[in-house]
Amino acid sequence: MTNFVTLFPPLAFALGSLLWAEIVRDCYHALAHYWPWLGRLHNWHHRVFRADLVPVSGEIYRQAHWYNDVPEASVMLVFSLLPVLGLALTPAPTVWIYAPLAGSVYTLIFLGGAVARGLGLPNADEWTDLTHRPGPFTAPPAPWRVNRTYHWRHHFDNQKAYYSGTLTLVDKLLGTALSLKGKTVAVTGANGTFGRALLAQLQNQGAKVIALSSSSETVTLQLKGQDLPVKTVAWRVGEEAALGELFSKADILVINHGVNVHQRRTPEAIQDAYEINTFSAWRLLELFLTTVKTNQDIATKEVWVNTSEAEVGPAFSPLYELSKRSLGDIITLRRLDAPCVIRKLILGPFKSNLNPIGILSADWVARQVVRGAKADSRNIIVTINPLTFLTFPVKEFFVSLYFRLCSRRG
Repeated sequence: MTNFVTLFPPLAFALGSLLWAEIVRDCYHALAHYWPWLGRLHNWHHRVFRADLVPVSGEIYRQAHWYNDVPEASVMLVFSLLPVLGLALTPAPTVWIYAPLAGSVYTLIFLGGAVARGLGLPNADEWTDLTHRPGPFTAPPAPWRVNRTYHWRHHFDNQKAYYSGTLTLVDKLLGTALSLKGKTVAVTGANGTFGRALLAQLQNQGAKVIALSSSSETVTLQLKGQDLPVKTVAWRVGEEAALGELFSKADILVINHGVNVHQRRTPEAIQDAYEINTFSAWRLLELFLTTVKTNQDIATKEVWVNTSEAEVGPAFSPLYELSKRSLGDIITLRRLDAPCVIRKLILGPFKSNLNPIGILSADWVARQVVRGAKADSRNIIVTINPLTFLTFPVKEFFVSLYFRLCSRRG
């Protein structure tokens, strides 16, 4: 115990210095997209790659590292010394003062790699430039670390987002871990209270929205005091296959439709609850996943599924709870092998036609959903019940672990 107490402070300082170095790098990167002087240097980096991440030329690739990567790593190195100097001005033990040097050593690795690539040393790019390697993407954008798929979006989706270099923390804090600008987003249940609210928030973010509704009546949003008709596509439960062509052109699908049979427990109520809440949503999910074929699809396509707080708590409607929990478990299972990002929306009681006694405002809930998505939260929890924030992550972890251990790919 004594050894742990003695070692904990220097270990914490060492790990903190690594995190500090990453924050400095990502802030430098973000600043380069807003400060023209830095932007002139950073633009070399954006001149290098084609969409398949193959460099346009070896010369430009080498020059880009001298103009962008070496200055970036040098700034990281200078700022990595600040924690060391700060501790040196305190009566801290010597070992504590040396611990933050871990950030400087860490930074020197990146600086050395940038110099090696700038010199054109053999295989330097393969060993030190992992986020720019060409070839098929093998996984969707990772939630906490920057993989090739994640970083590709900074080059070819939106250069005003996805600034993080190794950890996605800064993007999560800035709300730049997902760009909705220009994305085509289709929302089912669009004629409902939450559907309309979400469409409005997505429209405000620069997305091109499509309302999927059981009614043929055009969905109209009220934005800035004006009525805005949006593209509306009518569909019915059981006719999901008819949406295949639309899904091939959509970037994000929000599965939001549902039914609440309240206290009914008749065979017809069971049929309605599971067919609409569970199986229709599952069919839409599978249909959308078939459209994920290219590197760009893997990087930019997403599915958001409104499974609701009923996954882990009572909704005082047993069949609503059962059907939503079944959907939640199916989504957890499919996320293990999904070719693109799948998010869950775990929403508390907002006032709507399905829940007229709801407490929350649908507009407020929709704003929190969009904010969570832009922070790349894979489970977006919006509720007034604090227990949900504790119980859902635990439930999701163990159910996912169970599925991972006791099932396998087809």
